Amino acid sequence: MISVTRLLTDAKHYGDSLRYTATAHRSPDGTSEGRGPVVVWNSTLACNLACIHCYMDARPQSRRNELTTAEAKAFIDDLAEFRTPVLLLSGGEPLVRPDFYELAEYAAYRGIRPTVSTNGTLITREVAQRLKDIGVGYVGISLDGLEEVNDRFRRKKGAFAAAMRGIANCVAVGQRVGLRFTINQHNLSQIGPILDLMETANINRICFYHLVYSGRGGAMQDQDVTPAQTREAVDLIIDRTRDFAARGLDKEVLTVDNHADGPYIYLRLLREDPERAAKVRGLLETNGGNRSGMAFAAVDPEGNVHPDQFTQYVTFGNVRERKFSEIWTDRGHPLQAGLKDRRPLLKGRCATCQFIAMCNGNLRTRAEAVHGDFWAPDPACYLTDEEIAPGSDTKTAAGMGGD
Repeated sequence: MISVTRLLTDAKHYGDSLRYTATAHRSPDGTSEGRGPVVVWNSTLACNLACIHCYMDARPQSRRNELTTAEAKAFIDDLAEFRTPVLLLSGGEPLVRPDFYELAEYAAYRGIRPTVSTNGTLITREVAQRLKDIGVGYVGISLDGLEEVNDRFRRKKGAFAAAMRGIANCVAVGQRVGLRFTINQHNLSQIGPILDLMETANINRICFYHLVYSGRGGAMQDQDVTPAQTREAVDLIIDRTRDFAARGLDKEVLTVDNHADGPYIYLRLLREDPERAAKVRGLLETNGGNRSGMAFAAVDPEGNVHPDQFTQYVTFGNVRERKFSEIWTDRGHPLQAGLKDRRPLLKGRCATCQFIAMCNGNLRTRAEAVHGDFWAPDPACYLTDEEIAPGSDTKTAAGMGGD
C-alpha cells in the first residue's frame, strides 16, 4: 500500500506510522521489531453479492468449517499477544457473519485496531453507529465506478445505491469510511468520476487497487490495463491528489497491489521536483515495498494462514492446530522462508531492478499466474527497461542539473 498523499504532500494519516516510520520494517515477521504483521482475516466466504473480480470467489452460503466464535477469539488472543497492530475483517461480506460485532469488539478490547472491508450494502444508520461504538478504526467500501458500472461489477442492480447509503450512514455518525476501487479495462474511465464522488459525498479516503489474478479475478487477466494505461491512471491520481491538497481538502489517496507505483511517482518527481524526489525515495525505501509473508498476512475462513489474501494456494499452517504467531515465525515452508528474504530468489527484470529496495519484487501471485514461476517478474510492472536500469535515475538527475 502506497500513500500517494504522504509522498506528495507530507500529510500524515494512521497507516503511515506503519509504512513510513524509520523502524517500521526491520523485522521479517512484522511491521517492526516486537510487533506482528497486519492481518487480513477473510472471516466468511458468504456474500450477498457476486462481484466478477472477487479474489475469494465468494458465494451466497458460507463454508461449514469456518472458525467458530470460540476459535476466532483464541486466534484474536494470540494476535494480541503477538502485538498485531491491525486486524482487517473481510470476506466474502464480513457483516453477514452472525458473530461479526462480537468479534470486532473483542479485537478492539484486546488492543488490536479492527478495520472492515465490505461492499457497504448492509450498513444502515444503526449498523454504522454500532461500528463506531465498537471502535472500528476504518470501514473500506468497494465501489468500482458509478452506478451502471458498479452494478455490473457486483452483478446486482441497486448495489451502488445501497453502498452509497452505507457510506452516507457512516459519514453521518462520524465513522471513518473510504472507497476501494479496482482498476481494470471496464472502469478505467471511472477514476475521475469516482474522485469527484469523494468530494461531493464527503468521503476522505480512497484506495486504488491494481487487479490481481486470483479467484474470479483470475478470469479477468486479459481485461487488465496496459502499461500505458496504468501510467495514465497513476498520473491522473497524482494530479488529483495534488489538487485536493492545493484546495485544502483532507483526502487520503492510496494505491495498492502494485509497488511499481512508488518508483513511478519518484521518477515523475525527479523531473518536476528533485528535492521532493529525494525525500520520497527515502520514504519508499523505508516502506520496503511488498511485504507479503513479512509485515502482511492473511487467514482464511477455515483458519489457514497465507502470505496475503491473494495467495491462498500457499498455506503455512492452520490456527486450529498451532498459534498464528508460531506459524508466522516458522521458516519450515520454503516459500515462507523465501518471502522473508526474497531478493536473491527474484528473477529477470526484478533481479536487476534499481528500485528493488522500494518495490521488493512486487506481487508474487501475478508472477505465478502468468509465468508459472513464483519468483518470476511481476507482469504488472509498467516501468520500462530503461527506467529500471541501475543508475538511470542518477543520470536523469545529473542531466537535469546541467540544464
